[in-house]
Amino acid sequence: MALVTLVNVDIVNNPAKFTDKYVLDITFQCVEPLEKDLEWKLTYVGSATSDEYDQELDSLLVGPIPMGVNKFIFEADAPKTNRIPDADILGVTVVILSCAYDGREFVRVGYYVNNEYDSDELNANPPAKPIIEKIRRNVLADKPRVTRFAIKWDSEASAPAEFPPEQPEADLQPDEEEYGADELEEEAEEAAAESATASGAAAVDGDAEMAGVEESGEPAEEDEVSDEGSVDLENESEDELEEEVEGEAIEGGDDAMEVDEKPVGDAAHPQEVMAH
Repeated sequence: MALVTLVNVDIVNNPAKFTDKYVLDITFQCVEPLEKDLEWKLTYVGSATSDEYDQELDSLLVGPIPMGVNKFIFEADAPKTNRIPDADILGVTVVILSCAYDGREFVRVGYYVNNEYDSDELNANPPAKPIIEKIRRNVLADKPRVTRFAIKWDSEASAPAEFPPEQPEADLQPDEEEYGADELEEEAEEAAAESATASGAAAVDGDAEMAGVEESGEPAEEDEVSDEGSVDLENESEDELEEEVEGEAIEGGDDAMEVDEKPVGDAAHPQEVMAH
């Protein structure tokens, strides 16, 4: 279960000039006290062709985090234009708000951003070199994309199932020693039983032969029990794999942001938390 859920993100200055700061009013809910701070980041995607143009506009730590509904203001500088190809300054791009706990990201919100000139004339005939001071940005705040990730919080019990499961003992012995020992022992017992049965059959009459047949039946029952007790490792691995895949499903998935369920308690008066 996620201990922190994002309740609302309000982009305060939207639309704005391309060079203006991003100002976000963020509200979230915490259902248990946290030992560490939350780390929030805002990333600007400079080009769709390569992530080398991505810019982390700012990051900050928020905490300590009390239980209940909390809010804070996140301000981040505009992207540096000298790190964006001229051909990608105008048009549609993406800005990403993310939050991590103890280095583990648990939520990511993506917004489309449309950059265009503030006049129809320039939009109709854009100059080869963009005029940055005349560009305005418009964040499509009503159409965010939210992705949530299951993470470990403060306790081991909160950790999601690992995939694949750890099996440190699997490689301690060669396969023939690990998985062949029982089979070799069973074969030796069967050989000994067959030898004893053959000796008994040569030394007695018909009644004794029947007794020998009954005697030889005991190892067969033991062998049958061994078969039932054995494990089809290949089939078991496939079943475990399916269970682990199901266990790794991302909590909440990738949704259009009706950001999260409504907070419990008095959401009309969220607590201010310290950003540093």
